[in-house]
Amino acid sequence: MTILLFGGNGQVGTELQRTLLPHGDLVVLRRSDVDLTNNAAIKSAIKELNPAVIVNAAAYTAVDKAESEPDLAASVNSDAVATMAESAGDSGALLIHYSTDYVFSGEGSGPYKPEDAANPKSVYGLTKLKGEQAIQASGCNYLIFRTSWVYSSHGNNFVKTMLRLGKEKDQLRVVADQTGAPTSAEQIADVTSLALCGYRTGSLKDGIYHLTAGGETTWHGFAFHVLGTARKLGLCLQISPENIVPIPTSEFPTPASRPANSRMSNTALESALQIRMPDWRLHADRVVQQLIEKQIDKR
Repeated sequence: MTILLFGGNGQVGTELQRTLLPHGDLVVLRRSDVDLTNNAAIKSAIKELNPAVIVNAAAYTAVDKAESEPDLAASVNSDAVATMAESAGDSGALLIHYSTDYVFSGEGSGPYKPEDAANPKSVYGLTKLKGEQAIQASGCNYLIFRTSWVYSSHGNNFVKTMLRLGKEKDQLRVVADQTGAPTSAEQIADVTSLALCGYRTGSLKDGIYHLTAGGETTWHGFAFHVLGTARKLGLCLQISPENIVPIPTSEFPTPASRPANSRMSNTALESALQIRMPDWRLHADRVVQQLIEKQIDKR
C-alpha cells in the first residue's frame, strides 16, 4: 500500500519516515514539495498518488506568532487539514493527524480524556481544534493523536534550547506552574506505527486519542532533568543546578496563553494497543545523549 506523509521534514515527520517505511511504499512530501496554503495543490498530490494512508505531520506551530498571523495559522492547521480529510473521504484512505494539548483550556489538575470538552485559549489551539472538527465532519476514516511538549534530537525544541543556554548562561529562569508530559517525536512515531497495525487488524477504531509520554513534570522540572542528565554525560555547562530558578507564568508573559494543565490521559490508546507509555525521562535521556554525541561528532 502507498502511504503519503505530509510534513516529512519536521520533528515528528522525520521520525515517521523510519517507522512508516516497513508498512508499504512511503511517499514523503516536505514543505518545499507542496504549499499547504494551496488546497488545490494538496488535492492534486493526493489524487495523483492515491494513497491508502495519509499521514499529516505538518502544522503551523509558532504558537505566539499565530496570535498575529491567525489567517496563516488557520490555513495550515484547519483549511489544509479539511482538504486532506475531504480527499481521504473521497478515496477511502485512512487519515492520521496530530493535534495538541492546546485544544484544552488548561484548567483543573486532572488529566484530560479524549472526550472532554475542548476550549482553546489561543489562536493556535483554536486552529488545531478546527482541524480536528473538519476531520470528524468529513466522514473519512481517521485517527487523531493529541500530544504535548514535543521534542527530538533534530529541529528546534525545548531540549536543544536548554542545552544551548546551559552552556552560555550561569542562571536560567524557567516556568514552574505549567504541568504536562514532554513527549519525544521518536515515541510518537513508534506508537503511530503500532496504531497503524492496530487499525488494520481492527483493535483500534476511528477516533481521537491522546498520545503522550507517561508521568508528568513542569517546564522547570524538564529543564532541571535535561541539564542534570547532560552534566552526568560529561557536557560542560556553565550553569549549576541551584541556578535553574523556578518562576510563575506571570513572570514570563507571552502573546499566546499556555495551558497550565497539559496532562492528558493515554488510557484509551494504551488499552486498545495493549501497551504502556514509558515515563517521559526515558526518551528525554536518549535525546540528550544523541545531541551530545552529535556535538562530539562535529569536533
